[in-house]
Amino acid sequence: MDKIVALGVKKKFRLKQSQKANRSSSASNEVEVLNGLNLRVREGEFLVLVGPSGSGKSVFLDIIGGLTTASGGAVYIDDKLVDGPSSKSAYVFQQYALFPWRTALSNIEFGMENQGIQKEERTDRAQKWMQKFGLSGFEDRFPYQLSGGMQQRVAIARALARNPEVLLMDEPFAALDSQTRETLQEELIRTWEEGERTTVVFVTHSIDEAVFLADRVVVVTARPAEIKEIIEIDLPRPRDANTRSSCEFTANRHKVWEALKLEVSRAQQESQLAAAR
Repeated sequence: MDKIVALGVKKKFRLKQSQKANRSSSASNEVEVLNGLNLRVREGEFLVLVGPSGSGKSVFLDIIGGLTTASGGAVYIDDKLVDGPSSKSAYVFQQYALFPWRTALSNIEFGMENQGIQKEERTDRAQKWMQKFGLSGFEDRFPYQLSGGMQQRVAIARALARNPEVLLMDEPFAALDSQTRETLQEELIRTWEEGERTTVVFVTHSIDEAVFLADRVVVVTARPAEIKEIIEIDLPRPRDANTRSSCEFTANRHKVWEALKLEVSRAQQESQLAAAR
C-alpha cells in the first residue's frame, strides 16, 4: 500500500533582479529545480533520496512536508492532497532546531504539547525516548550543554515521540563527525526496525548511509531533478555494524554509485559553467 504519492511534482523559484538563472531555467528570472517527479512511497518503508548537491532533494522533502508548495503536480499522503504541514508528518532538519530555553526533556515534549497530550503522559513518553537514544541522565540539560550528536538525538526523539505516520529527515547527520554519524545511523535503524516502522523519507549525500538505512534508494538527476533510477537494497534486516563490511553491502553501494556518478559530473560541469559566466 502506498503511503505517499507524488505525481508530476515541479518546482521553480523566481530570482531577484540581480541574480542570474542558469541554462536549465525556462525563463530569465526563474530557476527550475524539480522537473516532474513521480514517486510512490510504500507504507512502512525506509526510502532514501540521493543526488548531486543542489539537485532539489530538500525542496522535494519540503513539498512532502507541506513547508513549500509545488509549482506543478501534487503530493498525497493517504490519498489526501498535501497543502500545508500535516499532523501525520514529523520533520528532522540538518540543523538541530532545538529551543535553547527548553531542557532536553521539554524539547522532546514540545510536539506532544501541541497534540494536547497531558503532562504526565508526555513526560513519561519523552523519558522513554530519551532512554532509547541513550540520553537518560541528561533530562535537565539545555541544548548548549549537549554535544552535537546528543542534540540531534533529542531532535529525532522529539519527532518520534509524536508517533508520526511519516518521518521526513533532511541530512540529519551531515554536520556530525564520522564516528558519531555511524553510531546515530545504527541507533536510528535499530529504533525503526524494533518499532512500528514509520514511513521514512530520508535525504543524504552519503552513499554508504543510504545503503545502510534504505529499503530503496531513489537516485535523482542533476537539476532540474528527475528520478533516474530506483534501486532495491537487498540487505537483510536487522542491520548493524557488521552489515557495512559485508560483500552484499559493497555490491549495493556499487549499484548506487554507478547510477549517481554521471549526475554528479553533470552538476559539477554546470556549476563551473555558471561560475564562468
